Amino acid sequence: MKITAKTLAPIAIVAAFGLGTLAPHAQTPAQKIGFVNVSTLLTAHPNDKDIKAIQAKADAELQSLDTQVKAIDAKGAAATAADKQQRDTLVKTIQAKAADYDKQIEPKITAVEKAVDAAVGTIAKSNGYAVVMDRDVAAKSGLVIYADPVTDVTAAAVKALKP
Repeated sequence: MKITAKTLAPIAIVAAFGLGTLAPHAQTPAQKIGFVNVSTLLTAHPNDKDIKAIQAKADAELQSLDTQVKAIDAKGAAATAADKQQRDTLVKTIQAKAADYDKQIEPKITAVEKAVDAAVGTIAKSNGYAVVMDRDVAAKSGLVIYADPVTDVTAAAVKALKP
């Protein structure tokens, strides 16, 4: 029996197709995925106490002013021109103080975010993780339904945050 190109063509096509479907699976290594609790990392950073102190001070001061604005608003049409003038002054004061507190807190928040990102990156690289996700965001969005607790690297990242 003589083997011709006509008889080999269907076999070659089937073999190429079969090998082509196997090759991508053989070449792709498994990717390691980890999870962290970002809110735990943010509160574990030493600057968190400073941030919370500034926020508490801002809340106390701005709440007092906001209460005065609401009292004037409650008067409605009965508010006098002086009340309206005082309200405008209070609103401008609230805006100015809020902007001042934002300027105080912004660099501290930026430093914390950079430190958390660096800690997570260090842990991910040293443990071979290709992807690290925020556990809460992944769970709430439905992106991840189940994750083995072994994949949680929060504790290691907290240790990496501490000087």
